Amino acid sequence: MTSGGRIFLARLAGIAVFDPGGDQIGKVRDAVTMLRPDRQPPRVLGLVIELPHRHRIFVPMGRVTRIEPDQVVLSSGTINMKRFERRANEVLVLTDLLDRTVTVRETGQLATIVDVAMEQNRARDWVITRLAVRAATGRIRRRGQLFQVEWNEVDGLALSEPAQGTDALLAMLADLRPADVAAALKDMTDKRRLEVAAALDDERLADVLQEMEEDDQVSLLRSLADERAADVLEAMDDDDAADLLGEMSTADQQRLLELMEPEEAEPVRRLMTYADYTAGGLMTAEPVIMLPDATVAEALARVRNPELSPALAAQVYIVRPPQATPTGRFLGTAHIQRLLREPPSALVSGLIENDTAPLRPETSLEDVTRH
Repeated sequence: MTSGGRIFLARLAGIAVFDPGGDQIGKVRDAVTMLRPDRQPPRVLGLVIELPHRHRIFVPMGRVTRIEPDQVVLSSGTINMKRFERRANEVLVLTDLLDRTVTVRETGQLATIVDVAMEQNRARDWVITRLAVRAATGRIRRRGQLFQVEWNEVDGLALSEPAQGTDALLAMLADLRPADVAAALKDMTDKRRLEVAAALDDERLADVLQEMEEDDQVSLLRSLADERAADVLEAMDDDDAADLLGEMSTADQQRLLELMEPEEAEPVRRLMTYADYTAGGLMTAEPVIMLPDATVAEALARVRNPELSPALAAQVYIVRPPQATPTGRFLGTAHIQRLLREPPSALVSGLIENDTAPLRPETSLEDVTRH
């Protein structure tokens, strides 16, 4: 029962959950999904884990790295300890689906669900694909035939979309990571997707857009009013905004850039001048930049910002004024491992490393990789 094959969820109930270091966190008690109105296989959002003191928490499937017959292994020991509370329209697979009576569409036969199987699709999402069911016999003490059917081969499961209002759906999405919200939007109808996007604030929608596939990004951005689309682009990272605009027509690009605040649009325009597969096309316009008189304590405070990706937080760039990009004279970098070993009052200018040869923005991806 590895993470790459078909997994029957009833067999996961009660098995141990471990962090990457091998310490047991708790046990699997259920899985959470959200049924779709179009008979398509629903995504498994995550697992309900019971901790040793019977406190139950939710762990997104994105945190699961390996599933074996006797254990589930997570990618990180850091988990949200908030008590699990089922949200509107969420379905607990083992609690709600097992023992439910369904109708096999082809034959009209009644059957009872005894297990539910999930598999990973091409997008690496876990989806419920098959049901193990037992045929109803109508006779006491006689057990019917056990067989498997595809998710969309039975009636009695799908929920009608009006049963879930936008407010309830937003409440369900509120605590999910942007990547999980992006995956949830992909499963929605166009109408519901637009309702959710309209209700999200600019920062949240920008974070979600950055996790979506390019075609879905463009489609959603085009569905917004121009002023709202420009606001969302301003809230995105400059490199992601440039990549997204690069997928649009020249007319759309110019119209949205004109609606953006000039100081927000300028770095995006600059990044768009470089070809996709070059150093300039890959770079960000927002690295962590410090002046020479900044202290180690100040630098560490900057890189602790949870909104920074690990790659951006790995080092700070020391420059002479002005500090905003494009900056004054570049002096060198200070890596976080070096910062951690120095007194908080030390100046970053004393930790500069400048022995790495620079790359030109037009350098090809092949040369960047070799470098």
